[in-house]
Amino acid sequence: MTELAWIDAAFKAARPQALGALLRYFRTLDLAEEAFQEACLRALKSWPKNGPPGDPAAWLIFVGRNAGVDQIRKRSKLEALPDEDQISDKEDAEADMAERLDGAHYRDDILRLLFICCHPDLPATQQIALALRIVSGLSVKQIARAFLVSEAAMEQRITRAKGRVAAAGVPFEAPGPAERAERLGLVASMVYLVFNEGYSTANPDNSNAALCDEAIRLTRLLIKLFPGEPELMGLLALMLLQHSRLKARFDARNAIVLLEKQDRALWDRVLITEALALIDKAMRHREPGMYQVQAAIAALHARAARPEDTDWAEIELLYRMLEKLQPSPVVTLNRAVAVSKARGAEAALAIVEPLAEELSGYFYFHGVRGGLLKELGRAAEARESFDRAIALANSPAEAAHIRDHLDSLADISAGKAKVVVDG
Repeated sequence: MTELAWIDAAFKAARPQALGALLRYFRTLDLAEEAFQEACLRALKSWPKNGPPGDPAAWLIFVGRNAGVDQIRKRSKLEALPDEDQISDKEDAEADMAERLDGAHYRDDILRLLFICCHPDLPATQQIALALRIVSGLSVKQIARAFLVSEAAMEQRITRAKGRVAAAGVPFEAPGPAERAERLGLVASMVYLVFNEGYSTANPDNSNAALCDEAIRLTRLLIKLFPGEPELMGLLALMLLQHSRLKARFDARNAIVLLEKQDRALWDRVLITEALALIDKAMRHREPGMYQVQAAIAALHARAARPEDTDWAEIELLYRMLEKLQPSPVVTLNRAVAVSKARGAEAALAIVEPLAEELSGYFYFHGVRGGLLKELGRAAEARESFDRAIALANSPAEAAHIRDHLDSLADISAGKAKVVVDG
């Protein structure tokens, strides 16, 4: 790993803890973010020369807090002194730092940060976008891609969310048990989006896999707070099952390997075993939810020793259940894939075509549609879909995967031409 790569990975891993602690201290999102950014800039100068600190999060909290205090002092020369409650902690800095170093309060800081971003004063779309930006540090471009909107639209959404938080005087205290339960669904959605961002771009040599680890870690924290919540068990099981395939999802050239062609010996059986136990435990609550259903689908793949052993009919039924719980064109697209395996490409294409307008900017839609058209021998239309998919690819690996499809179309066309000539 290069010097910049390990520093970037350390920033990503430390961000929730550091930003959560800085928010508790300064009680404004903007100042906490500015302080964290300043600490990162100072780390870029210090760490390559002095080596990584023993606890990067504690280092960033300490330096960030000093930077934030300096910023307040500079502003105070031009403005009236801030109210006492603008800085929550009047204790001695070194004493508090010593408390920080043992990490005893990291969990509360992270959870406080999550719940503030998911405050009910904000619309759901703003809550999740804000949490992805603040808690996980995803770029506006990354978040826009996850929501299938333009960067400009997402920038406005995040700006409005931060403005609402500031104007509403959102309390910067961890909510009580009743409020926590109400906001849990939104927090779970945010965490899963973080996981998906890492999952869609990660490979064994890519630090984005850390986003998956971070989402799993946050979900484990949530389960400690809500040990009897089956949807959290389903969410954790789903992420563990998907993450278990990390080493099998890419070949030696970092090209994508489809699920049916993966070497299942490379799947992480420890993660799978934990996930299956979680699903069984969640099912006993008899409160089905979308994460539990998705985890059940992933479990059917995990339980199949060979691709041909996969129970596609059962997977199609589970997707139908998911469509009732969480209607969305993406869920329907996934059901179409199961239908193609169970009943053929013609039946699947009939489900996919009506989704064209809603999913016109979605990479996977064009990839799936192209694959179905290719299977049906409609090469020209397949090529058109694959060209569109390449234009929307989120990573070089996705683009390379689609190029392989295009190359196979060229082989098919050449084969047909040869048959005609030979005939």
